[in-house]
Amino acid sequence: MKLYKNPTRDQWTEIVERPRLDLNKLNATVTAVLADVKQRGDEAVKEYEQKFDHAALSSLAVSEAEMDEAETLVSNELRDAIILAHHNIKVFHISQRFVGQKIKTQEGVLCWQKSVAIERVGLYIPGGTAPLFSTVLMLATPAKIAGCQEIVLCTPPNSEGKVHPAILVAARIAGVSKIFKAGGVQAIGAMAYGTESVPKVYKIFGPGNQYVMAAKQHVSLEDVAIDMPAGPSEVCVIADETANAQFVAADLLSQAEHGIDSQVLLITTSEALLKAVHEEVERQLQQLPRKDIAAKALENSSTVLVNSIDEAISLSNLYAPEHLILQTADYEQLAEKVVNAGSVFLGPYACESAGDYASGTNHTLPTHGYATAYNGVNLDSYCRKITFQHLTEEGVRHIGPAVELMAAAEQLDAHRNAMTVRIQSLKSPLS
Repeated sequence: MKLYKNPTRDQWTEIVERPRLDLNKLNATVTAVLADVKQRGDEAVKEYEQKFDHAALSSLAVSEAEMDEAETLVSNELRDAIILAHHNIKVFHISQRFVGQKIKTQEGVLCWQKSVAIERVGLYIPGGTAPLFSTVLMLATPAKIAGCQEIVLCTPPNSEGKVHPAILVAARIAGVSKIFKAGGVQAIGAMAYGTESVPKVYKIFGPGNQYVMAAKQHVSLEDVAIDMPAGPSEVCVIADETANAQFVAADLLSQAEHGIDSQVLLITTSEALLKAVHEEVERQLQQLPRKDIAAKALENSSTVLVNSIDEAISLSNLYAPEHLILQTADYEQLAEKVVNAGSVFLGPYACESAGDYASGTNHTLPTHGYATAYNGVNLDSYCRKITFQHLTEEGVRHIGPAVELMAAAEQLDAHRNAMTVRIQSLKSPLS
């Protein structure tokens, strides 16, 4: 990890820089695969599954027999853990239900909103270096609560054409409608365009590698909505002299093991803690099965010694991390100063993996600095707000003249006339 001691503000831009993703190099491949899937449907998806996942598939759909088989392959302990996590995610997201109010803006003018679920959503669940069955819970649970009529899930199979059993168990618990064996760009194309087997969806959710991210951004231009733009996963830890170096190091490494392009950032006011964390990172790294991946991610990462906690939070807000962990004595007060972050973890015991799995908050979050403008997935992500308004004769009398004047000033005479004919109708009895 790079080390910065009391950097100047001019150096902050360098500190918050992410690993570069050159999507231009991917575009030729992504565009070609998407076009092929759009034209040839299932046949193209199966060919790409053979090419990229080495799976020869006779059918893309996961059968009910495969779902039942998965139940026998997952231990009772893991199933119970999935059920616990699902419960907490469900409780937290139910609390986000929208309650609309009818608002009288003028006498005779009533306005309100109604929240309506997106009818058909697509969930992409990575299954490569790590089968992310927790993401099934994070994406499908709020979709079910929102009332989405059809929840379509795509995930890559292994070389035997099987989906990881924990993904299937989590999908059944969370109430997924349809599951398909498709990964990568071909899965995004299948959900964006629809194939003989895979329904076309209206919005695609879920993380993935750089090819998946490029494909999502491509299809979002014309064909389907997506949850958010995203890049590699990241964490920022702000720590003072009271922090536990072992905890901090564990938090940094838990994020670094996601992938070689992940990034971690430690900002601290304590030089002694900085030294202790570096030592702990080296010690814990050697014990990790994915240490080669984590070590590569650490090359993209930094530790920063600053003069004050206020400076630390200012640097963090500039970074806008996906995950922010506050291991400081005054973490509650410091949390009030957080402006840009996807999800915040307070105190020594709130590790980022608690939010990744079972606390109840959603782990699908904005990365690559997008936390300055985007929030993580929540119940509203699966809904649209439709506005309504109702005018009575009294309402026309109150706002009609203003509407006429404003429309005329914009030189939109048909707009003006739509109100004018109503105003005039009030001056004489209706026929």
